[in-house]
Amino acid sequence: MKSVGIYTLGCKVNTYESEYIMSLLKDNGYIIKDFDDICDVYIINTCTVTNNSDSKSRKIIRQAIKKNPNACIVAMGCFIAANPEYNETGIDILIGNKDKSKILELLNEYFKTKEIIKVQYKDRIKDFEDMYIKDFPGRTRAFVKIQDGCDNFCTYCIIPYVRGKCRSKDERKVIEEIEGLVKNGYKEVVLTGIHTGSYGVDLESSFADLLNKLVCIKGLERLRISSIECTELNEDVLDVLRNSKVLVDHLHIPIQAGSNEILKRMNRKYNLNEFIRKIEEIRSIRPEIAISTDVIVGFPGETEELFSKTIETCKNIKFSKLHVFPYSERKGTASSKMDGKLDNKIKKDRARKLIEVSEELEENYMRNYLNKDVEVLIEETIDGYSYGHTGNYLHVKIKGEYPHNEIVKVRIKDIKYPYCIA
Repeated sequence: MKSVGIYTLGCKVNTYESEYIMSLLKDNGYIIKDFDDICDVYIINTCTVTNNSDSKSRKIIRQAIKKNPNACIVAMGCFIAANPEYNETGIDILIGNKDKSKILELLNEYFKTKEIIKVQYKDRIKDFEDMYIKDFPGRTRAFVKIQDGCDNFCTYCIIPYVRGKCRSKDERKVIEEIEGLVKNGYKEVVLTGIHTGSYGVDLESSFADLLNKLVCIKGLERLRISSIECTELNEDVLDVLRNSKVLVDHLHIPIQAGSNEILKRMNRKYNLNEFIRKIEEIRSIRPEIAISTDVIVGFPGETEELFSKTIETCKNIKFSKLHVFPYSERKGTASSKMDGKLDNKIKKDRARKLIEVSEELEENYMRNYLNKDVEVLIEETIDGYSYGHTGNYLHVKIKGEYPHNEIVKVRIKDIKYPYCIA
């Protein structure tokens, strides 16, 4: 029996796909080992969303080659799709973002012929590649990939080119997968995709139609959306938020910039007033909801004044957390040809300042829960303390040892960033 170690970079979609690959190989006789161990096969599921992602993808591939020169090295995912000419000596199988589910056949072919295999496609991917997961070992929160691809073409983003067109998983299959996870003990499921809220655009369905069915699944206690654009939070989706407590008190809604000038240069599909009105509408339905966001700093043309506007916007909206990214130029995107590019030092400095704002906003949101009871899904126990998250994504540290994967009610007694203390 051959052993395999998998390293995953990037988003929750990659995490889901890697989990599927591990379960597939395990069911077919492979021994799953830690990536740091000596293995017969190393699989690196890469990311290309930033320059750092590219660098880390290359670094991990080289580490695997060095670790065991006799191993079969598989490099797959967005970095490989974005760089079809990439050919590090020692890689045996290269796969973009199509046919990851065929990894078993590809490994069998490689071990028969010992010839390098390349699975690359020039056209944008159009078909959804079905995967199905029954278990997420070691996790209390299960991911389910319901969608792939993106057609938004924001000027900074390479993902529509490497992930293909928007496409959706069959509704019945989504329901069956989540029902299976619930039967296996999962209380919380996270819906994930590259452009999750576009679910159904290629089917006779919609994201709201799917949500209405999922919140009715018996035994499912929490349903979380990994990320959704403000333009996709239409009345039908908001009705689900209004009518079902299974959908958690947390939404991640990327804003990307806090000024209309930069939003327009980014080719985002809303202006600042539209975004703010949508947040107000959401909070009229769920007053205590946590709303986190993504922000890119140092985009071409971002002046000091426009950056200050972004800080002001984030503070005024009162996000619960900011995920901050210095602008990273991606070859082939529209923004790579724009003027007004900024020095890396300026981008890093602005990122640092915005991260400080994020910590302030996080603490402010957490303090709303002092002396209040909350329900925590227990994820781990360390040195006499239990840790987990509430539905609105407060990270709670609880004195005492509670059962893994149980939801317990506790009272928040103190705030010690990044934890609420119970």
